[in-house]
Amino acid sequence: MRTIKLTIEYDGTQYAGWQIQPNGLAVQEVLEKALSGLLEEKVRVFSSGRTDAGVHARGMVAAFQTERTIPVKAFREGLNSLLPPDIAIREAVEVPPGFNPRRDAVAKIYRYTIYNSPRRSPLNRYYVWRVGETLDLAVMQRAAALFVGEKDFAAFRASNCAAKTTVRRIYSLDIFRRDDMIVFDVRGSGFLKNMVRIMVGTLVEVGRGSMDMHEIESLFQELDRRKAGITAPPQGLCLVEVFY
Repeated sequence: MRTIKLTIEYDGTQYAGWQIQPNGLAVQEVLEKALSGLLEEKVRVFSSGRTDAGVHARGMVAAFQTERTIPVKAFREGLNSLLPPDIAIREAVEVPPGFNPRRDAVAKIYRYTIYNSPRRSPLNRYYVWRVGETLDLAVMQRAAALFVGEKDFAAFRASNCAAKTTVRRIYSLDIFRRDDMIVFDVRGSGFLKNMVRIMVGTLVEVGRGSMDMHEIESLFQELDRRKAGITAPPQGLCLVEVFY
């Protein structure tokens, strides 16, 4: 039995998220259908994690098993001929049989993009969160340092998050401006449901002057989701890379 690792890029705008679910079309469902058609057998893929509805990925990792002997290069070419324009296989490689995309991952990078302008941008609307008022980049950068390290992120998870522990390690949180865009690059060992989006929503409150550094520090002590910022909308978020 062969194990094939896929690196997948997708535009999540039209999907109900990565994971198969009853209330909408998921990226996983489309990929499994294409794989089953290519291999002429039922295939189940296992991923490095999940993305919510409207969230994008440049480097989602998934794996599947097959006894087919076709060249590994054919998986990428064959799947890309069957997948819709908003999903693509960037790489397909054969890996050892015990490979587990979720368990073997050691770090992930997410990028969140804010369009910081009073003007609407129709071309960017599916890929950024527009915040009209000017944000204080310097104070957000200082506050970002408070998120780095191993901490309890209970205040930064969705109410329906089922994780057994809320302790996570953030290796870096870089914020920079590129013209009208403010970009948040977050690298961590793993993430709770909606964690990055709530972190961004909280830092935006800091940039607006509605929260201060002391309040950020208190969130890691009180662990109260109600005192953190809003959950930033999904379209600004992209899974950039998974490390092994």
